[in-house]
Amino acid sequence: MLPQSSMGNETNIKLPFSFIIFSLIALVLSQILVLINGQMLVNGSFRIPAIWSAAHLLVLGWALMVAMGAMYQLVPVAFLTKIWNEKFGFIQFFVTALGIASFSWMLYVSPQNAFLPGILMLLGILMFLFQMFMTLRKQAKPNILTAFVGSALVCLFLTIFLGITLIYSLQTGFAAEYYQAIFKSHLLMGVTGWFTLLIFGFSYKMAPMFSLSHGFPMVHARYVYGLYMSGLVITLISFFSDNSYLLKAGFFLLLVGFSVFSWHVSIIIKKRLKKKLDHSFSFALAAIGLGNLVHLAAFIALWTEQFSILIGPLVYLYLLLWIVLSIMGYLFKIVPFLWWTYKYSKEMGKRAVPSLKDVMNEQVVVPFFTIFVIAVLAVFLSIIFKSIILFNVGQFVLSIVFIAIALTILNVLKK
Repeated sequence: MLPQSSMGNETNIKLPFSFIIFSLIALVLSQILVLINGQMLVNGSFRIPAIWSAAHLLVLGWALMVAMGAMYQLVPVAFLTKIWNEKFGFIQFFVTALGIASFSWMLYVSPQNAFLPGILMLLGILMFLFQMFMTLRKQAKPNILTAFVGSALVCLFLTIFLGITLIYSLQTGFAAEYYQAIFKSHLLMGVTGWFTLLIFGFSYKMAPMFSLSHGFPMVHARYVYGLYMSGLVITLISFFSDNSYLLKAGFFLLLVGFSVFSWHVSIIIKKRLKKKLDHSFSFALAAIGLGNLVHLAAFIALWTEQFSILIGPLVYLYLLLWIVLSIMGYLFKIVPFLWWTYKYSKEMGKRAVPSLKDVMNEQVVVPFFTIFVIAVLAVFLSIIFKSIILFNVGQFVLSIVFIAIALTILNVLKK
């Protein structure tokens, strides 16, 4: 359970929920778009307008927006400092939402004209970065969580900057000789930079909270940060130098950094007071193991001649089984707490109020999340073996599960 701040750091509930509701709509739309264009994916065509649009709806419309919403709520709790300006936060939400919606649409219908919507989206994200910078600078004593979250925000800026550069290059031919390196860097900074570092940082706050763990060491976090950041930097350099040895070294450091993080979280969980962990949190922990396996698979694949064929499906697995599963697991904990606190915390002792467990239907977690993992693996295998039937079945089930998860989360608002 998230602790209530005792310093008046609570964020207006409407701000994080604005991001979360938008993100759930984008999540469902992204999966329907993938389902419609399944034949192209199965044939190995990842760089097509429809897939670009679906990927950005998933990564920006859902994962980025939900991460922003969560940060508006978690940063005050984790860093004991109020959000710099809530009104600015609402303006930032509308600018970013409009930017992402128009950008994703333009990627689908006319990618070469996506530059202006991309600038609007960039403006929204820069507003968010400014908000977080102004908030974090008020923190009394920076710590390792500050390093993870701060570095994640830098990676987010680089991701968007590189993405806009890609679109500008498509329009004008600017830096055409570096197009592939810029594209790979855009992917690296967005997926293994921004999202992974952010999840690392907040996991160090939420894992002890949700497991009631105490007395665990934090020195490992420094090694996680050093190894993973070194892996990101070396991999980035390898893209522009086209050096295979540097690429292997970068992937190895990323694997080791992620492995140390997995080991560290297991140490934290072993120090728990809570005997039985909630199902949604257990799946968030399982996502760490799955992310570690994908890192290992990518490193092994790098030594084979099939790497260029396997990297697309492996990025898909990393996005769904590590990033999406982590965020969904934590969402099932965070959303009911936020809503319960908003609706009932002031009524405690005055009248009968529902318990926190009554707000979210925890019984759906195991079937929903298990089917989710199976469906993701089915889609992955369908791309590897080029089976359109397996893809259609897996993606259809996945779309239904996402809709069910979105409705379950939204249903909390009726409680």
